[in-house]
Amino acid sequence: MSVISLQVGQCGNQIGQELFSVINDDCNGANRKKYSECSNERFFYESSTGELVARSVLVDMEPKVIYQAIAKASKSGRWRYGDKAYFSQKQGSGNNWANGFSIHGPRHKEVVEDLVRREVERCDRLAGIFTMMSVAGGTGSGVGTYITQCLRDIYPQSFILNQLVWPYGSGEVIVQNYNSVLTLSHLYQLSDAILVHENDAVHKICSRLMNIKHISINDVNKVIAHQLGSVLQPAYTADSSGHYCRNPIGELVSSVVCHPEYKLLSLCNIPQMSSSSLAYSVFTWPGLLKHLRQMLIASARMEEGMDWTVSVPSVVTYGGESATNSRQKSFNMSLANLLILRGKDVSTTQTDGLKDPALYVPWLKTETSFSTWSSPVPFNGYEKSATLVSNSQSLLKPLDNIVRKAWNMFASRAYVHQYTKYGISEEDFLDSFTALEQIISSYTHL
Repeated sequence: MSVISLQVGQCGNQIGQELFSVINDDCNGANRKKYSECSNERFFYESSTGELVARSVLVDMEPKVIYQAIAKASKSGRWRYGDKAYFSQKQGSGNNWANGFSIHGPRHKEVVEDLVRREVERCDRLAGIFTMMSVAGGTGSGVGTYITQCLRDIYPQSFILNQLVWPYGSGEVIVQNYNSVLTLSHLYQLSDAILVHENDAVHKICSRLMNIKHISINDVNKVIAHQLGSVLQPAYTADSSGHYCRNPIGELVSSVVCHPEYKLLSLCNIPQMSSSSLAYSVFTWPGLLKHLRQMLIASARMEEGMDWTVSVPSVVTYGGESATNSRQKSFNMSLANLLILRGKDVSTTQTDGLKDPALYVPWLKTETSFSTWSSPVPFNGYEKSATLVSNSQSLLKPLDNIVRKAWNMFASRAYVHQYTKYGISEEDFLDSFTALEQIISSYTHL
């Protein structure tokens, strides 16, 4: 089954280009015929001349980043974007969600829908739609949200997975928290799942694990693309031990989104390091999974500097029923976790540490809360690697910070006029705040 990708705005287009490069590079290696065929079916199609063409639509209100992505892909000589699979204008959305959602989105609705429809018609079977965008700017957040709304109407039975990049806490755009609140509140009603990357966390990975001295946007995007590829590349599931899972988005959603009120997904990947360090490093599955488990319960995005004092309370049994003892406030409670293992000796790996019932809410069975995918094919140069997609409380703090900062601005009506002039009323803001406060409350009281 094939995945249609939608790259929206500067951030979405840059990440998309890096993701397709990671996927394509990962398929070039010995003994990967079946793996490569499955991956190519998902993410590429063959042109009449035999070239690999990405199943992707590029959208931005300014052309520069799209042309850069197209040129960079073509320069690789291994894959490219479709000749007419993009749309751009000469004027951006001015970092204003309302401008993107209320003006640019409706104005260019038909042409973008047509581009997506063409890609869908090229698929023998559609696995779902994967949208990459930022929540801080105007085009990615506003136009991206509007397009998602349109696609939900056109393809009501298809899976939609939105990958969102959250802004730096120190601030990139003065109204980034407004844009974030409006984006998240709307997408929560439209998307099947929302996979979040935080710029601050990825920046630390680049600095501390990759040893990059002068970190660029490209460095950050490469880390995000690596993590996304580790999830989306072919893997065996418990139900498909004889063949790679056919629908990566559908399988992901069914594994970790157990209730429509809980859709926020975070991602941890281990190991991640510079190529020079990787050449001198040896990893064992027990060691990797021990660190990954601690990253989960301590709500850490990387193993370096995580809090080892956070522990999981013991589970005691009363008359056949389980209950947790003295749950700690700092403990990150999970609804569901998906562990993806790739590389050498993967079939012998013991995952009992992540099956611990104390990790999960008591109203869900542990056997349905924890899933494992695996592939014996090493991923992106790592002999062994593990990725954890988690539906847990780990995004509570950054989400609460965004809502709090946006509310403080709204209370003084700062910059609200920039949104009302494009048709977004104060009542719309209040509805968005209410929606996100409900999400925060739901995750808080797990």
